[in-house]
Amino acid sequence: MFARIMAVVLTVILLLTTVLSGIGWVTLREQQTEVVMETLRTEAREIAYLAAQRRSLPVFFGSSQMEQEYIHWKASEVYEEYGAYILVVDRTGRMMDNMNMAYADNPDFAQTLDREDIMEALSVVLAGEEIDLHVSMDGNDYFTVGIPFVQNQIVRGAVLMQTPAQVIEAGASELLLPVVMVAAAASILAGLVLFFILRGMMKPLARLTDAARAMAEGEFAVRVPETKSTREVEELSVAFNSMADELSQVEDSRREFVANVSHELRSPITAIRGYIEGMRDGVIPLEEQDKYLGIVSDESKRLSHLIGELLALSRLEREDTDLECTDFDICDLMERVFLRRTGDLERRGMDVECDFDPEPCFVHADMARIDQVLVNLIDNAIKFTPDGGLITLRVRAENGLCTVMVADNGVGVLPEDRPRVFERFFTADRAHTSGKGTGLGLSICQRIMEMHGQKIRLLDTEEGAAFAFTLALKK
Repeated sequence: MFARIMAVVLTVILLLTTVLSGIGWVTLREQQTEVVMETLRTEAREIAYLAAQRRSLPVFFGSSQMEQEYIHWKASEVYEEYGAYILVVDRTGRMMDNMNMAYADNPDFAQTLDREDIMEALSVVLAGEEIDLHVSMDGNDYFTVGIPFVQNQIVRGAVLMQTPAQVIEAGASELLLPVVMVAAAASILAGLVLFFILRGMMKPLARLTDAARAMAEGEFAVRVPETKSTREVEELSVAFNSMADELSQVEDSRREFVANVSHELRSPITAIRGYIEGMRDGVIPLEEQDKYLGIVSDESKRLSHLIGELLALSRLEREDTDLECTDFDICDLMERVFLRRTGDLERRGMDVECDFDPEPCFVHADMARIDQVLVNLIDNAIKFTPDGGLITLRVRAENGLCTVMVADNGVGVLPEDRPRVFERFFTADRAHTSGKGTGLGLSICQRIMEMHGQKIRLLDTEEGAAFAFTLALKK
């Protein structure tokens, strides 16, 4: 992945460098051309100035030998440097040029000079305008500079210079190699800088990849160091470690769940098998078999109850589980649940106190699920309250919520056990003694309340235990 990223980045760098270098070279060439053209204009103005100082152009053309030599020297100097054809002409048609020099040094260029083109340019300059033209003719490009010279505010003549484009642009071509070298150096430097930057950025990602691969293989203890890097990578590392912590907790819970289920299932199955084998082998006398058959029946019921609660919890935890919410009287539901437990209450001499305010109290919830919550809470209260004890039911309505409480004056919950009462398979008796329950009832209650968007909690009490949950009032 690192190699692919580097290849893409280097390709982008090369493309950008090439484009920028091309733009830079074109800009430099245009600037170089403009500098040369400005130099030619300056030379033409100097010659025009010398011509304008004469009293008359014929005198200029018939000037002294020294003046003639100076003009020829200037023309030779400009030609040597720029290969320019120079023409000085007045309105009478008398002219002076360096055509002989051009023919002698560069006959190909001299032959390309177009008389009609020159005459057309002269007519414009003799009208008093300066010209600066780029002309293309027969596959040949030329730059033409024309400067008029004036005597007594009257245009007396013109100075015309015509230069091959390749001569003027030759200096710009010499800039191409330095530009390419600078571009190549910039590309190499940028590539090296990006290489080290990307390598530093990719190290944490590589560690994350290795950690994710290890976690996929079941190593939930793996973590990645939260080193200094880009903000996104740091946040990703923190999120990964947080996910790893949660997955580790889930895995621990899964293992504990499997162990607890195995234990809870093994206990009644072992008892059932042991008693049946004892009766088949004759170890248990015939007269005592009815008693042990009763135990086998109780263990079978316990096993069936455990499996039922496991299935119930599994169904509740499915994401597609829906609630069938209706409006019903929670006070009436609580009374009906207690009526179903009248036999147990009377047998153990237990009292029930109801404190409903208001009564009736209509709530909006899934009545079957809330019935399941009440059954679990009331059964726990009966189970952990001594004979002759008291169970209290309370209903309160406030701020759009109904609070339902089930309390008893039994053995209560130890402080160290309070944080774990809603965990699966947790029971106050650490040995999971037979007959003390499966430890799934409160987990089921908690899940049902979560499905309703409400909470169930263990209250602080001086004696016994008290559980309370909330429901939305009927609108």
